Amino acid sequence: ARFGAVMCCCGPCAMYRRSALDLLLDQYETQFFRGKPSDFGEDRHLTILMLKAGFRTEYVSDAIAATVVPDRLGPYLRQQLRWARSTFRDTFLALRLLPELDGYLTLDVVGQNLGPLLLALSSLAALAQLLIVGSVPWWTGAAIATMTMVRCSVAAVRARELRFLGFSLHTPINIFLLLPLKAYALCTLSNSDW
Repeated sequence: ARFGAVMCCCGPCAMYRRSALDLLLDQYETQFFRGKPSDFGEDRHLTILMLKAGFRTEYVSDAIAATVVPDRLGPYLRQQLRWARSTFRDTFLALRLLPELDGYLTLDVVGQNLGPLLLALSSLAALAQLLIVGSVPWWTGAAIATMTMVRCSVAAVRARELRFLGFSLHTPINIFLLLPLKAYALCTLSNSDW
């Protein structure tokens, strides 16, 4: 928000100026990926289109919005799969745009995408070592914990809210559920199934 470049204005929580939306409506309604129509991740796609057109995207901290969220594991994982695919697709679209917006923002987006990759590599290395040697060195767990705490600390400092440190509890869910799902999403980017 500091740079006027929120990278994803979430669908049910976003508002756009009609004049801005009218300019981009044709591009928005004809979203394609690898030559096939794509109809999910439209909120992230519209946000990127707005930024590419030179508009600012802002975060309003005192806004109130409501949405429906999955309450069971199956729907949650399907949602996360759609989100992972749209994040990968639109991050590729945004890479050329990022340097024009701000160097820090570029670093942040690259870090958000490299962080899970490093976590996945650390987890795979630990699993391989466990299978081959029968144990995992202490420093593997320490490296994963350090990456988690650094990421959560940066979020806590940026938001000026200590509660973001609690997000570190999400790491086991991320390692065992979401990282494999993101790998699958990366391998099936052309799939637009819900």
